[in-house]
Amino acid sequence: MAAKQSPGKVERIAAEIRDKIARGVLAPGSRLPGVPQLQKEHGIAYQTARDIYGLLESEGLLFSRRGKGTYVSLVLGKIVSERNRRYLPSLREAGGAVGAFEAEMRAMGFESRPVILTIARDVPPRKVAEAFGMHHRAKTLKRERIMPVGLPGNSEAEEVIQVATSWFPQDVADACPVLAQSNTGTGGSKSRLAEAGFKQVRLREEIEVRSPTEAEVKALGVPAEQAVMEITHKGLTAAGRVVEIGLHVLPRSKWRLAYEWVIDTPDT
Repeated sequence: MAAKQSPGKVERIAAEIRDKIARGVLAPGSRLPGVPQLQKEHGIAYQTARDIYGLLESEGLLFSRRGKGTYVSLVLGKIVSERNRRYLPSLREAGGAVGAFEAEMRAMGFESRPVILTIARDVPPRKVAEAFGMHHRAKTLKRERIMPVGLPGNSEAEEVIQVATSWFPQDVADACPVLAQSNTGTGGSKSRLAEAGFKQVRLREEIEVRSPTEAEVKALGVPAEQAVMEITHKGLTAAGRVVEIGLHVLPRSKWRLAYEWVIDTPDT
């Protein structure tokens, strides 16, 4: 019988870091040595040191920010997102939160951090244009956000855990001009749309697992080979009109989506 091979340098050193994270020696948000320092400490090649961090990033245990360093993930385990409940007015407006994401993160003990926001009139993806019933080359309003979170007491470590782009039909955007402002207020866009006469009473979500784009790799800090989940989120009025479409891109290592339906009523 062949002798069992010992783990290579990458797996051995990665296992040591994993163990420190599991035992709390390295807490969420802790900054790790830079790649050159890791290389020097262990007497390994530069690429080997990069591979160690790359492996742990692919497992969701670390994240890196260009020019800032490598940190223990703020999310150890996964965020369980209760998709049936997160958009209820009482939840998305809780504590003055600006929408479902901020309310959800606060409830989990994270601090919301300023998003990187782009507001513009642009040509939407074809599936968005088709859902709105608009010409595929027509422009309409978009709100594109790179969404980080942090931990109380740690101002340095910020982890981007979602990239989201919301689209609105042009007549809806014209009737609700606050959508073109940076702060949409308590409850976010859904609450402002309701005030403008476009109350959403039904939601539909479609989920696709795919490879990230180059821009998503950069924004989320995930390895290019790691899949992401894209949620196509549609908000419909009582008349059945789609008045908002959100394309939410999530690292699969950070999120678990939970759904619950009533499919029958108890016997009475």
